Amino acid sequence: MNPMAQDLITIWPEILLAGGICLVLMVDMFLRDSHRDVTYLITIVLLVGLAWALVGLPSGAMAPEGTATAFGGSFISDPLSRVLKLFAVAAVATVFLYSRPYLRARGLHLGEFYVLGLFGLLGILVLASSYSLLVSYLGLELLSLSLYAMVAFNRESPVAAEAAMKYFVLGAIASGTLLYGMSLVYGVTGSLNIGDLEAAIGRPEAGSMMLWVGLAFLVAGVAFKFGAVPFHMWVPDVYQGAPTAVTLYVGTAPKLGALALAIRILVEGLPAVGDLWQVMLAALAVLSLVLGNVAAIAQTNVRRMLAYSTIAHVGFILLGFVAGTPEGIQAALFYTLVYVIMAAGSFGFLVLLSSRGEEVEELDDLRGLWQRSPWFALMMVLLMVSMIGVPPLAGFYAKWWVLSALLEADHVGLALAALVASVIGAYYYLRVIRLMLFDDGGQATAAGVPLDVRVVLSVNALLLLLIGLLPDRLLELCARAAALI
Repeated sequence: MNPMAQDLITIWPEILLAGGICLVLMVDMFLRDSHRDVTYLITIVLLVGLAWALVGLPSGAMAPEGTATAFGGSFISDPLSRVLKLFAVAAVATVFLYSRPYLRARGLHLGEFYVLGLFGLLGILVLASSYSLLVSYLGLELLSLSLYAMVAFNRESPVAAEAAMKYFVLGAIASGTLLYGMSLVYGVTGSLNIGDLEAAIGRPEAGSMMLWVGLAFLVAGVAFKFGAVPFHMWVPDVYQGAPTAVTLYVGTAPKLGALALAIRILVEGLPAVGDLWQVMLAALAVLSLVLGNVAAIAQTNVRRMLAYSTIAHVGFILLGFVAGTPEGIQAALFYTLVYVIMAAGSFGFLVLLSSRGEEVEELDDLRGLWQRSPWFALMMVLLMVSMIGVPPLAGFYAKWWVLSALLEADHVGLALAALVASVIGAYYYLRVIRLMLFDDGGQATAAGVPLDVRVVLSVNALLLLLIGLLPDRLLELCARAAALI
């Protein structure tokens, strides 16, 4: 086959998504606000077609378990990239489904929301398949710029504008930090290709202080995209200040892009200096676990509480990298996928309760929800219990495999620290359950929410129970994705 044709087949999903974004933009220009559902339907059809393209890609480009590269090895399609892409597509489709009634109630049901979300998804897809430092940076910036605009999506809200400005300024600093680290690594190795970095670092002249400094900048950039302590300053403000539908987006799919960035650069590109970045990530993980769980206890705003909860979960994800083994990477991947499902359900639950126009901001707004919407109170209980890590829900296995990987790598102290942090974190999740089930008051209800949103949210929560009862399928998928690492 012609090399150019082979390259185009390899990047076919990205081409399809980019073309679909152009179509959505063009169609949306000619629609009235009352017909904005057409944009939504086209977007959902596009995402379904994208998922089909991702599933069908191996048969046209490679063996089902194989790997293909494109454009001089700077772009790769492998089991890891396909798993991350499929979950990202599913997460974004779920976000759009949850968000529609919320946006309608506030006069924000505009085509720009879907276009920016699709551009962010394109950035995630590029990150998942990047095999060059330059391509990784381009994918990251495409995702980041979309997120900045989405946070400021409600132009009438000064709080959203403030959150977007903070996010933009801090994100620009983090992007500059990451780019500077990449330039230092390039200066030492003479290569931007991730597959060539390991061999280049093996040369005697590569063991220089410049490489170590560059590695520190790279780890700082990756930690910011995850929202790990001490690069977490943007997380609570963005989660609280952005519209809830945007918080739902920010808290789910971009975590897959951050995971891809960490695996491609650190695990695949720089395993020769793994002892150094594992120590750095261990410190970031412990700080994230402690600060995330302790700070969440003091929060009365439910979105701010979930923001600090996210920071704590990021600590667990980073611990999988600290293990430094294929089992650790498998555990980090499994945890990230499960966390995306949990976050989609939790923030989707808030979107659902806010769909009638009354914003659910404070924990007290959830009081007595069992009396008004018992089924959805039960679904939220499942989500909170899974985040605690109670069997037989998926959150338990996510934490279990990370702890197992740490113990197998003789990191007993880190495993104990993670266990203690989880016990502390159980408090604020149980507080939400108590408010919903045993207290009176509050006004949040799921009445008047479209049936499709109710069904998908129920499936979202019950999926955690299904994965917990039958974890082998997802574990096997993560093992295949991590096998080439």
